[in-house]
Amino acid sequence: MKIRIPAIWARRGLKSLGVVISIGIATIAFIALSKALKGVDFAEVLAAMRLTTATSIALSLGLVALSYGSLTLYDWLALRMIGRGDIPFRIAALASFTSYPIAHGTGAVLLVSSTIRYRIYAPYGIGVADVARICFLTGLTFWLGNLTALGLSTLYEPEAISRIDHLSPGLNRALAIAVLGGILFYVGWTWNGSRRFGRKHWAVPLPSGGNVFLQIGIGLVELGAAALAMYVLIPTGADIGVARVVVVFIAATLLGFASHAPAGIGVFDATILIGLGGEHNEPLLAALLLFRLFYHLTPFVLSLLLFGTVEFCRNLGRRKLSQVV
Repeated sequence: MKIRIPAIWARRGLKSLGVVISIGIATIAFIALSKALKGVDFAEVLAAMRLTTATSIALSLGLVALSYGSLTLYDWLALRMIGRGDIPFRIAALASFTSYPIAHGTGAVLLVSSTIRYRIYAPYGIGVADVARICFLTGLTFWLGNLTALGLSTLYEPEAISRIDHLSPGLNRALAIAVLGGILFYVGWTWNGSRRFGRKHWAVPLPSGGNVFLQIGIGLVELGAAALAMYVLIPTGADIGVARVVVVFIAATLLGFASHAPAGIGVFDATILIGLGGEHNEPLLAALLLFRLFYHLTPFVLSLLLFGTVEFCRNLGRRKLSQVV
């Protein structure tokens, strides 16, 4: 006799498992962060921040701008994949730039990003189902780019990830090959363009052929620019190579997303300090705090102001129209 588990129970079970995993990641990360911060002289951290050169700050800000600029291509590409290439690029850029920092900054990525995108796209005739498709496709671009970058950088620098997962470099290199092999399998599986995800009116046609490589390319540029934005803030005396920064940065980003902590707080920081830190963490912590300011806090505030302004102007326009009518 076969026992069938109702679909709703299965979904609840998966959701509960996700919550447990997220809490577990956050708990382990905060314990690791407290250990990494032991003995840190915060006066030296502030001094290191003041010693950061104007050139390094300018380079970091430029790379942050490049990262967020490439992020706007997430929605632009997704709109074309669902057959809405008529939406102006400025609207796609607005949706990307406002939804990502606010959603990531609050930790409720799916809920917040979907709501913001719906508010922005609704006047252009994009409904709930299409917003769900856009969110799925932008998420797919993010994960394809991140996993490709993680696999390639781990192949080159497996020792860096070993400091985080405590596995041997050889095993980490084997895992990287498996990840890259999985991506190649996905590319081959979707190549003819006939694959779909979901059912009925919620189904999403998966990107195929060149679009998959375009997704990977956009993800690599966005993530690579963000990692380099942090790398240029690390003092040269720390002797930390760019490949090591990239692989640890990607791992920190993915763990931060998995934890659902606002802006990956605690999880991202602990991973960076464990993966890149040494005997004296003050210069690295200074670079991390500056990066947080440039990449997370500033875009979060700007996106809130921008989205608030758009909503205010639209509501004001509706009131004026209702008064005329």
